[in-house]
Amino acid sequence: MMELIDTHCHLTFEQFEGKVEAVIERSAAASVTGWITVGTDARDSKNAIELTEKFDGVYAAVGVHPHYAKDVTQEDIKTIKRLAKHGKVVAIGETGLDFHYNFSKQPVQKQLFIEQLKIARQNNLPVIVHSRDAFDETVAILDEYGDNIEKIVFHCFGGSAEQANMLLDKGYYISFTGVVTFKNAEKPKQAAKVVPLDRLMLETDCPFMSPAPMRKQKINEPALMAHTARFLAQLKQMDLEDFAKAVTATSRQFYSIAPADQ
Repeated sequence: MMELIDTHCHLTFEQFEGKVEAVIERSAAASVTGWITVGTDARDSKNAIELTEKFDGVYAAVGVHPHYAKDVTQEDIKTIKRLAKHGKVVAIGETGLDFHYNFSKQPVQKQLFIEQLKIARQNNLPVIVHSRDAFDETVAILDEYGDNIEKIVFHCFGGSAEQANMLLDKGYYISFTGVVTFKNAEKPKQAAKVVPLDRLMLETDCPFMSPAPMRKQKINEPALMAHTARFLAQLKQMDLEDFAKAVTATSRQFYSIAPADQ
């Protein structure tokens, strides 16, 4: 039986309020049987952990999105540090830089990113990186502050094959959303071709960005990730089950998640 892990979803968001059990049931029916729900601020990270305690196969990442850097307090940082020690927290994130929207000033984003890299290093946890219109700046910070962080993934990757190769050379991982299925998404398609299966992961980033051919479905959910998997398997000229087995093994290795029967 095919098995996939949605390595980046937001099951705590209002679009899923009161619906998580049904979402997970549809997901499992579509062979997506593991979920990492990712925090975007201190409160959301707490909510993510609460979901991990209700559902088998759901894990959490805790962190503060760069959009909210301007609002972060020292108490929030203390909360993330405390939450990072929870048994079902598998990463710090999402964290990074977003110079597309600039909802927070860039120096404040950078400082928060550095702070969260320190938390990841102190807890020996992987890091989920958000980087939008800030590739060079993100890499520069990781070069300076990413030492001794064993595993780093650039999530929702939309960059070029050249940028992907740069990240691969640094030992990083790359995760693709349904964006790679879009007709005009030539850059991520070319990037996906160069990323080997032992560095490649899948995600929905739901409730956003439903993959083709489901783009009319306004609320994305983990079950739809099967379409992304099928598209990438075809792109790599692979059997779908072989592709799924490989990327799921990569996801388990990256997040230190054992198979359900172990």
